[in-house]
Amino acid sequence: MADITRRLGWRHLRGAPTAHIRHHRSGKLAHDGPGLSFWFRPLTAALSEVPVDDRELAMAFHARTSDFQDVTVQATVTYRISDPAVAAARLDFSIDPDTGGWRGTPLEQLGTLLTETAQQHALAVLARTPLSAALVDGVSSVRERVAEGLGTEPRLPATGIEVVAVRVVALRPEPEVERALRTPAREQIQQEADRATYERRAVAVERERAIAENELASQIELARREEQLVDQRGTNARREAEEHAAADAVRAQAEADRTVRLAKAEADRSVRLAEAEADRALRLARAEAEGAREVGEARAQAQAAWLRAHADAGVDGAATLHALTATRLAENLPRIDSVTLSPDVLTGLLARLGGPGDAQ
Repeated sequence: MADITRRLGWRHLRGAPTAHIRHHRSGKLAHDGPGLSFWFRPLTAALSEVPVDDRELAMAFHARTSDFQDVTVQATVTYRISDPAVAAARLDFSIDPDTGGWRGTPLEQLGTLLTETAQQHALAVLARTPLSAALVDGVSSVRERVAEGLGTEPRLPATGIEVVAVRVVALRPEPEVERALRTPAREQIQQEADRATYERRAVAVERERAIAENELASQIELARREEQLVDQRGTNARREAEEHAAADAVRAQAEADRTVRLAKAEADRSVRLAEAEADRALRLARAEAEGAREVGEARAQAQAAWLRAHADAGVDGAATLHALTATRLAENLPRIDSVTLSPDVLTGLLARLGGPGDAQ
């Protein structure tokens, strides 16, 4: 929309770069071009503003396929006004000199023209196409046919319109038909998912079996190694026991040899001690025997001398012998400090001592 300002009965118009302005003053063309800016009198001016930029026209319409199924087509047409003068002559692009707004609805007229033309060509294509084919290749075929139809439509160049591009966004059946069409695909997808699940489970079971076999093989290998370890430990223990037994035998042999040596040394020492003791005892016995012999000889000599002395004593020798005997007896008796003799004991003793002698 053009920007119009008021100044003392005059109007100033400033257009956009994408808007083509046509100014007629008193029936003559005074200004013509995009992005203009000028002063004008509203009473003598006729103004038109034609947009020259690319515009998007979204459309949605229903169609029927060859198997009598309703579908909805969503498309977008990009167009522009290539000849603003022709468009301004064919359509009402006049603007209010006070507000700058369009007095009519030219863009709606263009939209209706483009929509009906595109719908006509799309219906022609879909009417000869079954629903399944339309859903598969309908978008491209409809786009090509609509683009070709709009390009060959004579009314559009006559109105100054150029179609830039055509896009078909979607082609959809009714919701019930769409759900019915989705069911086999969903079932197939579900079957594929189930098969994938089963395959995944089979792979998982196979992996679990492989893992179990690996674990079993590992356990078998571990048991075999443990058996080897037990055998090796037994061998080591047996070897260690044999070595300990050999060491104990060597130690016992050494202890026995030492004991034998000690016993021999002790026996030798005992023999030497016994021999020394026997020699000492023999020498002592010899000395004692020699002393006893000498004492015996001395006693014999003394006895002989004593006997000779008594023999020489004659009759008084007996009394002398008794006296000597009493003397010897007194010498061998223990020491008596005092003796108490009763008259009876003294009388008997004197009678015994004097009885036989007195009688002779």
